[in-house]
Amino acid sequence: MDDSRSSAASRTQRFYGLEWLRFLLGLYIVIFHTLHTYPSISDWSGYVTNVGFFSTSAFFVLSGFLLTHVYFGATGAMREPARSFWVKRFANLYPLHIGSVLLAMAISTLVGYLAITDQDAGASIRFVLYDVNDGSSMASITHYMSNPELVINILLNLTLLHAWNPFYLTFNPVTWSISTLFFFYLVFPWIAPRLLKITALRRALALTNLVYLIPPLLVIALTDFGAPETGLLHRNPIIRLPEFVAGILLYALYRQRSRQDRLLGPGAQALLLGGVAVAVVAGSWLLQHAEHAWYYLLHNGLFLPAQLALIYVVAHWPSPDSARVKRLAIRLGGASLPMFALHVPLFVIFTRAERVLAGEPSLCLTSLSRCMDAAGSASLWAYPLFLAVTVVFCMLFQERVVVRVRHWLQRRLLPLVRADSR
Repeated sequence: MDDSRSSAASRTQRFYGLEWLRFLLGLYIVIFHTLHTYPSISDWSGYVTNVGFFSTSAFFVLSGFLLTHVYFGATGAMREPARSFWVKRFANLYPLHIGSVLLAMAISTLVGYLAITDQDAGASIRFVLYDVNDGSSMASITHYMSNPELVINILLNLTLLHAWNPFYLTFNPVTWSISTLFFFYLVFPWIAPRLLKITALRRALALTNLVYLIPPLLVIALTDFGAPETGLLHRNPIIRLPEFVAGILLYALYRQRSRQDRLLGPGAQALLLGGVAVAVVAGSWLLQHAEHAWYYLLHNGLFLPAQLALIYVVAHWPSPDSARVKRLAIRLGGASLPMFALHVPLFVIFTRAERVLAGEPSLCLTSLSRCMDAAGSASLWAYPLFLAVTVVFCMLFQERVVVRVRHWLQRRLLPLVRADSR
């Protein structure tokens, strides 16, 4: 029996299947936010992209699963003090967040200046869209932040609190997930030991799912799907906490069944994966054809059993024999969070450069305005190249920027928290 099906899930076990899953979740979120922008496929692209939030939720569940494995392993006690844990998590998230926000702000300013498309003319770091799901027109939800709003939201981003703004997303919209993750990390040392004491784990998972469904049911019953309720459901860290809690409980269930030598066989795994596929297809159809209420239910709870099943099955997959495949899985899995954080500004850069190259780029040497006016259109045929470039860039950014800054921060911050704990 290989290490992914050992009777005791030790701290040293590596879930290579989950590394591949992390990568695929990151890749799908990139597709979710970008593929729909091509008009030529608008008739069917929604079926591919409209369940993109499945990836973010599954990523939160997976974070709870993997953190519990790494920091608790086979015991009920955390392997290091909470303060050093917080420093390491902060050092892992903050360089990526700040780098991605600065890049997005620079790109937004440049795009507004160049104004290659009609939409680009309104680009600005002040530009936001109110977070609603009530069929409002683009004009009615468009907003430009005032100076006080701009200062407040810069401070929220600097302190990783921007997910708590329920009205709109700012600067690099997708980094709300980093803010929410950081809240999960703050509460992890307190909630994980308590959750790991639970013995009726399947009942606890069912209860967690029911609790998670309460906010969307209240929104459906009492509101008109506007702001701030839509933003609260979308990203409020407390409302999204059940996903992280479910990941912790799922690892506890995996560990329990591993000790009892009751892990799933191939048939049961295939059956669960079939159920996941059916749930995703059904959810995609409902989002395309049913009422708005289904969005809230699927986004906040109805997909959770499918996400748990997917992660639980993939955790069973054996380690590959090839050392090269193992290294690749780790590198691609490590690129997943940068893919979440960087893909929007990278897509803007790629598509605007593509438009300029499709026009008369030689004009840029003599007249920038004429060069921008002559820009062509983005082509779907170049989209696979964008995906490949994004994966490679994010992998290198993680390894050569985030990891180095993380080590630098840890060398300076860890001695401080360890000295305070004496």
